[in-house]
Amino acid sequence: MPETISPALARRIALAAQGFGSRTATAIGIRQLTGLVNRIELLQIDSVNVFERSHYMPAFSRLGAYDKAQLDRLTTGREARFTEYWAHEASFLPVEMWPLFHWRMQHFRDRSAQNTNDWSNANRPMLDWLLAELAAHGPMPASAIEHDANRRRGPWWGWSDVKTGLETLFRWGDVVSAGRIRFERVYALPEQVFSPELLGQGISSTDAHRELVSRSARAHGIGTMKDFADYFRLKSAPTLVAIRDLEEAGELIPVQVLGWGTGRTPGAAWLHRDARLPRSMDAQAVLSPFDPVVWERARALRLFDFHYRIEIYTPEPKRVFGYYSLPILLGDTVVGRVDLKNDRQAGVLRVQSAWAEPSSPADAAARLALVLREAATWQGLDEIIVVPRGNLAAGLASELD
Repeated sequence: MPETISPALARRIALAAQGFGSRTATAIGIRQLTGLVNRIELLQIDSVNVFERSHYMPAFSRLGAYDKAQLDRLTTGREARFTEYWAHEASFLPVEMWPLFHWRMQHFRDRSAQNTNDWSNANRPMLDWLLAELAAHGPMPASAIEHDANRRRGPWWGWSDVKTGLETLFRWGDVVSAGRIRFERVYALPEQVFSPELLGQGISSTDAHRELVSRSARAHGIGTMKDFADYFRLKSAPTLVAIRDLEEAGELIPVQVLGWGTGRTPGAAWLHRDARLPRSMDAQAVLSPFDPVVWERARALRLFDFHYRIEIYTPEPKRVFGYYSLPILLGDTVVGRVDLKNDRQAGVLRVQSAWAEPSSPADAAARLALVLREAATWQGLDEIIVVPRGNLAAGLASELD
């Protein structure tokens, strides 16, 4: 019968697998950043910049303040160690993982070919022209390729034909990312960025799924089939096949977790053989809404009893916790959320609201104050101002006085 694991131990395993609990006083540089991304496998990219872009946040949450230019070095140019693709949404991931998504690229290509109404079928000359432009001029952002005859349509989020074409080719793997300039993706032909050895790798869909599930399980430490599938947006059937293969090989160990099932029945899960089983966890961080610890809301609820929804797309009168509320992680528990705004022009970190969960510890405000002071320093801000909204706001303001 599979071993039964307590919810508290499952939380600690999950956080340790994600790189929490190993913070040191060592200066954070290229080696530490590379090690972190290799550990959690990817950094989700999002355009919202109200506090900080999401891909910069996981390293701060786990390692502390660091120079963002060091992470930029790892994502741009021929020496980049990370590239971009549609992994868990748009994500930075280690370059060597790119061939693991050939099956997804082929899926996108086949789906376009089978849909007679697909944009690509009516615009093949545009796609060929874009490939020729990149071949002739090297890596470029969409804005550098656009010309007078190409006019943007609709509001600011509307894409031009050039952008649509480049994104189509990017999904197919015919073009890749060569980094970003002021957050705008730079497109390139694969051979302009990747080594011949990487481009020559042929990986079957079955082998790719097995490797992706292996990486997902290692990044989770412990999880369900749905957890492992969601990390790289895999289908359930091939994920389950991969889990059975990895179980047979001894890499995944079947376990049960109390509270993960229905009623009194423990939930089925798998433990990665290399997962740490910490006796304690002393994390102290705010998390991006797109951090792997909380991005799958059902897992966040199961792990932390934390119901989390981002309210960016909620009309302001209907928002409960704020526009960009970040989960607060203390110890091995998510104890609340704080809505942060980086007022760069004024040099102020604005706490728009701060909320504690019912089980929040008595020292939550004091510990959050330490995190926010470090966040303000990391962002180059001189002051923290707390708006009196939320049941944690008064205590937090007192700690920051």
